[in-house]
Amino acid sequence: QVQLVESGGGLVQAGGSLRLSCAASGISFDHNTMAWYRQAPGNQRELVAVITSGGGIDYDSSVRGRFTVSRDGAKNTLYLQMNSLKPEDTAVYYCNAKYAYRSWEWWGQGTQVTVAS
Repeated sequence: QVQLVESGGGLVQAGGSLRLSCAASGISFDHNTMAWYRQAPGNQRELVAVITSGGGIDYDSSVRGRFTVSRDGAKNTLYLQMNSLKPEDTAVYYCNAKYAYRSWEWWGQGTQVTVAS
């Protein structure tokens, strides 16, 4: 019923850019908080950026000013524009949706981002 499919990951050089996409089905952005997480090998999964159902946005301090989260309601797609990438941004990036009215949460399969030094 609910499906989140990430795409757009890949290998880039430091200082480069990538745009990640999360195609959502079975949910609506006005009822869910959407977020990007990432997890590097040996590390905990960490929150990167979040956009609430009301449109509020916040970023982890490590990416603020470099990354931009946005959503397209018509396409039901969440985006993460990543600029000025650093090697420490290397991780698997996951799309997350959290329902506003129940303890329901969904995850995408993840997309690998590798930033070469």
